[in-house]
Amino acid sequence: MRAKCMLCDRIDELNDESPLAKKLRNRPIHTYLCPACYERITVRTIERWETGKFRIHHKKQKKDESFI
Repeated sequence: MRAKCMLCDRIDELNDESPLAKKLRNRPIHTYLCPACYERITVRTIERWETGKFRIHHKKQKKDESFI
């Protein structure tokens, strides 16, 4: 299976039986990142976490009081 990196447009050949290829084939919402882009994003995310200014924004869930 051929997969194109969404950041650098590099085309890689994936084994058809690999879990990543199956995930890309069965769920088109998933995107492919080449190993170089994936590593670069991982390193930069860790650097941002270490600054202390990195926040993950989650939606606040409302508590349903009828079940209490």
